[in-house]
Amino acid sequence: MSDADDRSTAHRTLIVIGLVLATLVGLALVWATRRVLIWVVVAAFFTVALNPLVDRVQRRLVRRRAVATLFVFLATFVALGALGGLILVPLLDELARFADRAPDLLRETRAGRGPVGELLVRFHLRRYAEAHVDQFQRSGGQLGRSTARLVRGVAQGVAGVLTIMVLAYLMVVGAPRITAGTLALAGEARAERLRRIGRESSRTITGYLSGNLVISLICGSLTFVVLVLTGVPFAALIALLVAIADLIPMVGATLGAIIAAGAGFLHSPTAGVVVLVFFVVYQQVENHLLQPAIMSHAVRLNPLTVLISVLIAAELGGVVGALLAIPAAGIVKILLREFVPAGRQAGYAPEKPRPGDHTGGGPDQPAGDHPGTDRTPGGR
Repeated sequence: MSDADDRSTAHRTLIVIGLVLATLVGLALVWATRRVLIWVVVAAFFTVALNPLVDRVQRRLVRRRAVATLFVFLATFVALGALGGLILVPLLDELARFADRAPDLLRETRAGRGPVGELLVRFHLRRYAEAHVDQFQRSGGQLGRSTARLVRGVAQGVAGVLTIMVLAYLMVVGAPRITAGTLALAGEARAERLRRIGRESSRTITGYLSGNLVISLICGSLTFVVLVLTGVPFAALIALLVAIADLIPMVGATLGAIIAAGAGFLHSPTAGVVVLVFFVVYQQVENHLLQPAIMSHAVRLNPLTVLISVLIAAELGGVVGALLAIPAAGIVKILLREFVPAGRQAGYAPEKPRPGDHTGGGPDQPAGDHPGTDRTPGGR
C-alpha cells in the first residue's frame, strides 16, 4: 500500500472519529439542557396554538402586535385564574373544616367509630396500627422530608410554567418576523409549501386541544354522575378536579381516580369501591376507544396511530411526551405528505413504461401522460 493510500485511510479514520465525538458531545449537551429544551418545545406548542387568536385580535382590535399578544395572554391568565379560584376556594374551606374536625375524627378512629375507625376494625388494622406505633412515627418524619421535597418540586414547576409563558409570549410577538425571515431564506419556490405546512400544523394543534377538552368534559361529567349516585359530598368540585387532571393523556384518568376514589372511601367503603371500579373501566375505555376515536377525528390521524404515538411518547418522555405525542404525530404526517412522493407513501414505485406501450397519448405526448395531469412537483 502506498503512502498516499495510508494518508487517505488515516484521514477518513480521523473524520469518522471526529463525527462520533461531535455526536457524543451533541447528545451530552442535549441531555444536560433537556429541561430547557422541553420548556422551549412546550412554549412553541402554545405559540402555534395561540398565534391565530393573536392574529385575529390584531386585525380587529389592536394594531400593535405586542399589545394584541399581551391582551390574549392576560385573557388566558384571567380565565385560568377564575378556574383556579373556582377550585381552590371551596377546597380551602373544606381543608379548614377538616382541620377543625381532625381531633374529633382522631378520637373516633381510636375508639373504632367513624368511617376510618370502622375500616380499621373491619379489616383488623387497628391492632396492627397499635403494634407499630414507633414505625408510624418514623414514617411521619420521613413524610415531613418528602413534603419538603414536594414543596421544592412545586416551586420548580411554578418557575417552569412562568418561563414557558414568557418564552411563548416572545415567540408569539416575534412570529411574523420569524415567519418572514424563514420564507425569505427558503425562496419563493418553497414559500407557499411552508405556508401550507404552517397552516395545517396550526390546525392540527388546535384540533388536538379541542379534542382533549372534549375528552376531559366527558370524564368530568361521568364522574359527577357517579359521585352524585353514590352520595359523595362536593361532587361538582371533585368532578372538576378530575376533568382538569384528565387533560394529561394516558395517566390523567389515574390521577383523577386517586382523587375521586379517596373522597369516595372517606364517605363510605361502598362508595369508594363503586368509584374505583368506575375509573378502572373508564380508563380502559378512554385510552383504547374514546381517545383514539376523538383524536383521530380532531387531528385526522388513524386511531391506531394515535394510540401507538401516545404509548411510545409516554414511555420516552413521560407526561410531557404524552402531551405532545398526538400533535407531533400529526405534524409528521403533514411533513410526509408534503415531502414524500405519493408513490412511495403508498408503498410502491410506479412502473416504467415498456417500449410499444400506449396509454392514449397523442403523437406529441409522452407515453404515460394523460391530458389534464398536473406535472408540477407536489401537485394534487
